[in-house]
Amino acid sequence: MNIREMHYDFKKKFNKIDSQVNRNLLVPEIDWALNEADLLFRKIVAEPRFKSKLGFETSQRNTDSIRTVVVPDFGATLSNNNIVLPANYLFFLKADVKLNKEGCPLTEPVRVHIQQTDDEHEENSFYNSSYSWREVNGTFNTNGIKLHTDGSFTFSAAKLTYIRKSPYMHNAQDFGAGTYNHPSGSALTGFVNCELPEDTHGEVVDIAVMIAAGEIQTSDFQIKLNKLNFNQLT
Repeated sequence: MNIREMHYDFKKKFNKIDSQVNRNLLVPEIDWALNEADLLFRKIVAEPRFKSKLGFETSQRNTDSIRTVVVPDFGATLSNNNIVLPANYLFFLKADVKLNKEGCPLTEPVRVHIQQTDDEHEENSFYNSSYSWREVNGTFNTNGIKLHTDGSFTFSAAKLTYIRKSPYMHNAQDFGAGTYNHPSGSALTGFVNCELPEDTHGEVVDIAVMIAAGEIQTSDFQIKLNKLNFNQLT
């Protein structure tokens, strides 16, 4: 669906097509709900907080559902042994780095193993970063991903595979004079479509409808929630 079709689908599911059941929502309000839903959908599919049947690559359907927003092997910037996360970074999938040791650089990249910050991986000779064993540990910090070294080698390049954010989808073309201001203050004009695969758009709209229905406490909120739960199971 393009953004206009998503707006139509939203209004139909929200009972606003030839109906007086719920109040009419403005284009910016629908856009906001759709963007909230888009982000929530990515979180559910990519990395739910609680372990369940959901999660990226736990099934082919989940993998396909966000394949269009996966950035593979992005040439990331290195700064003081940190992989700098790009501005549109959302979720980590994997990272590879090249190691440099004086007189003996490695030609093949080495996978970065993400560790917990409080783990003693660098104090344990079986788990610490090692040029000989082609092992590199990484931990997340405010600068990105810190790469650990035992001091005998450095890092010359890094590639990052991640799930990215998308530009703010909107239907400003159908509001007022074809423009409106985002809450951040930036002016939106024209339109931006959803970047997720086509088959997920109905679910994104369902989530947006549930969000809007919950915020204004519509009487059919539970019905909309049940439909959304059903979509996750089928």
